[in-house]
Amino acid sequence: MSRNNKGVLMILAGPSGVGKGTVLGYLREMGHDFFLSVSATTRAPRPGEVENGSYIFLDKAEFEDRIARHAFLEHARYLDEYYGTPEEPVEAGLAEGRDCILEIDVQGAFQVKEKRPDAIMVFMLPPSMEELEKRLRGRGTETEDKINRRIARAADECAQADRFTYRVTNLDAHNAAQELHDILCLEREKHQAE
Repeated sequence: MSRNNKGVLMILAGPSGVGKGTVLGYLREMGHDFFLSVSATTRAPRPGEVENGSYIFLDKAEFEDRIARHAFLEHARYLDEYYGTPEEPVEAGLAEGRDCILEIDVQGAFQVKEKRPDAIMVFMLPPSMEELEKRLRGRGTETEDKINRRIARAADECAQADRFTYRVTNLDAHNAAQELHDILCLEREKHQAE
């Protein structure tokens, strides 16, 4: 199979609470067929999260075994838990010609870009830090300490947005989804022209 038949690999990063999942849901509703990589984590499931849908939930020993076997495109430790992107399903999706989106943090984005220079990097920004804090508190799933740590980390992550190829501000999830759709279409056209 020629490289031109492969899908586009998009990295979507942004602070926790910026609305990445919501925007990706709208992108799917728009009819864009993409493979959304399911991350692995050692944290406990939140209410409503399901195995192999929201995350692949692993204990720390299994996660560390997979690190040792180089089974992740990227991995990181955040708030005392591991997160990572399993490599095998991503490569399989791309080989099938499907666009693949990795919804990961900034640290992971740069790890993937190092391994996969062809990856397109998109950073999703909140309308404001105040709005981001409101969204995080609205979840009602975390302690005050974790919310404060996420807000501090968000400021650090947003400071790195200029290192990404594209920046999308999530003022409205429908519009942000359209921007992602347009980026994927543009990159697919470039990819096929190579």
